[in-house]
Amino acid sequence: MKTLWIYIGLVIGCGGLGCGGKHSPPDTPTSGTIKISVDESYQPLLDTEISVFEDLNPDAHIIAQYKSEADCFKDLINDSATMVIVTRPLNAEESEYFKGLKMPINSKPLARDAVALIVNPENPDTNMTMEEVRSITKTGESGGKKYSLVFDHQNSSLVRFVMDSINGGEALPPGTMAADGCANVVNYVAEHADAIGVIGVSWVSNPYDSTGLSFLQKIRVVGLMSDSTLNYLKQNPGFHPDDPQYRRYYSKPYQAYIALRSYPLTRTVYFALREPYFGLGTGFANFLGGNKGQMIIGKSRLFPLNLNIQIREATIQ
Repeated sequence: MKTLWIYIGLVIGCGGLGCGGKHSPPDTPTSGTIKISVDESYQPLLDTEISVFEDLNPDAHIIAQYKSEADCFKDLINDSATMVIVTRPLNAEESEYFKGLKMPINSKPLARDAVALIVNPENPDTNMTMEEVRSITKTGESGGKKYSLVFDHQNSSLVRFVMDSINGGEALPPGTMAADGCANVVNYVAEHADAIGVIGVSWVSNPYDSTGLSFLQKIRVVGLMSDSTLNYLKQNPGFHPDDPQYRRYYSKPYQAYIALRSYPLTRTVYFALREPYFGLGTGFANFLGGNKGQMIIGKSRLFPLNLNIQIREATIQ
């Protein structure tokens, strides 16, 4: 596993500076200062990753700015961020841009994440089929009930995810709100009974629950039934998704369900690194993909993609 990540430095160690060149790099894998831009969905995770990395490397200083995914890619292109943490790899246009600059860009997946739908504790709708979710994200209502859809930012990765992966490219309904930050999404939903928040699961995981099976008490996380499960159950005569006997078919974004993708709304977390030498960005990338960084990802309720983790079926007595 170590070789998978260390090769990044071997590939780019001599680019930009030239082997045996006269100029020293401004930073090393364990020292110096760099700026990175991070999708705000991952602020709780990256705050912890950076804190541990800097504790292990006292001469290293990583300045993280948390913003929308669109702004993260702008920072990478404008060379105002050495690294970005985002939810998609570079697209063809971005790849061609860096190819034209002859700038090496390294990008790899780090983790599997989940998009959580959250509701007010007074809202009885804590289980939904994906049919109902699509109705809400396209029209703002389902079953005759109206909802106020709330995101973190107007150009966030969460907006893109819903439009691309749920709405099939269709626009969001009128009245959709941007709360100016993930923490504000949680607070808004906690105060408005008709709101549905769209947020990264690490923002609502209960940090005091060692089992990873509970969420923040100020909101409720919606359980979701996938289309394939719904289509299967519809074959049963008299089936209705609100029947209590079918509750076990709704899954919440627990870590095991994210790993197995039985929770319908999963996505991948990537890093993209712009660094023409073996510097601090490479050191931090190797940390994120190494054992310690991946263990932190696991404790943040995301599923690490670079650890040999086995999921076994267990019965709770």
